Amino acid sequence: MAIRSTLKMGEPLLLRQALPVTEFDTPELHALVTDLRDTMTALNGAGLAAPQIGVSLQVVIFSVANNPRYPDAEAVPETVLINPTLTALTEEQDEAWEGCLSVPGMRGLVPRYTQLRYQGFDQFGNSIDRTVSGFHARVVQHEVDHLWGVLYPMRIKDLRYFGFTEVLFPDLGAAAADD
Repeated sequence: MAIRSTLKMGEPLLLRQALPVTEFDTPELHALVTDLRDTMTALNGAGLAAPQIGVSLQVVIFSVANNPRYPDAEAVPETVLINPTLTALTEEQDEAWEGCLSVPGMRGLVPRYTQLRYQGFDQFGNSIDRTVSGFHARVVQHEVDHLWGVLYPMRIKDLRYFGFTEVLFPDLGAAAADD
């Protein structure tokens, strides 16, 4: 339907908890999902949350396949996840570099749980219940954080590992710098 503008860090809406979706399979919800998909695809995002396009609802979309921003990432199936709950399946965390469409041009080393279960619904109201690990688990945690008003820089333990992509990774080129 439309490629929407993404809100940038500093916008108050990005710091608020999003509201749960109460009605599924509606024209409005389908239009929101289409806008999220179109925007994520146009910006080469690995995922996008409704608050990032100015909608305070608990809706995220994520998908990774041949993404120039994440060339070495494992494939993640396209998923629309609504009203999610996350359950860490281990205390083990790893740190990896993340970027965000709401924090353009920057990357940070962020700790995330290595294995988790996520539950919620798709836009039709069908239940989703998956156990994932690796990059898939990282993407889900990053996107769901947006629903609770958390941006990835808030999770960085050592700010020496947060900076502009072009400075941290000069060999990555323009595609990686367009976070």
